[in-house]
Amino acid sequence: MAAGRPDDVIRLGHRPLIVSDVDEVVLEFLTPFKLFLESRQHRLLPRSFRLSGNIVDLQDGEAASEATVKALLDAFYDTQQRWQTPAALVVNTLAELSAEADIVFLTAMPPRHAAKRRALLDALGLPYPLLASEEPKGPLVEQLHGGRELPVVFIDDILRNLHSVRDYAPSCLLINLMANTEFRALAPVPDAGIHAAADWTEAVPLIRAHFGRWAPRR
Repeated sequence: MAAGRPDDVIRLGHRPLIVSDVDEVVLEFLTPFKLFLESRQHRLLPRSFRLSGNIVDLQDGEAASEATVKALLDAFYDTQQRWQTPAALVVNTLAELSAEADIVFLTAMPPRHAAKRRALLDALGLPYPLLASEEPKGPLVEQLHGGRELPVVFIDDILRNLHSVRDYAPSCLLINLMANTEFRALAPVPDAGIHAAADWTEAVPLIRAHFGRWAPRR
């Protein structure tokens, strides 16, 4: 598990936990990535819910190779502070939720980019602890939560990550949220037990209802 800062130690209080993905949940990803691609003579076409095969070279219209897609993503993350902006309402919403729950960001990106992501989040008023990892998210959420008898929420735009968390933290409230409406329309429909939220306005009532159902054992 790799932290956003080398000295980050996540200490949770005796209160609910919200674990949130970053790209397309906390930060806009696809919209700025499309602008970045055009600056690199490429374009992302909304043909299916994936990057590979949908990023094309503007000169010949050919789909970029897997190696090129990886290189473009790497370059984007290396300059993310120039491109990425907060998702709608996220800064104020998380500030309000942080009064009643611990918040941890779990971002699926190479840990070598974590320091730049940490700096960007801090600059945007999103100071919550950050974990950057390419490992499956289920075991990471299980490790964070530690089997505590407290509510836990996980928010992500990718179903496989939500499925992974469901397998390892079955008591977790699972919310599928994606900022980009164009690609959200192409995404698979969440299956039973996963709640869809178009934005943070829709996510907050789900989170608070989940918190409200918890009662400590006496």
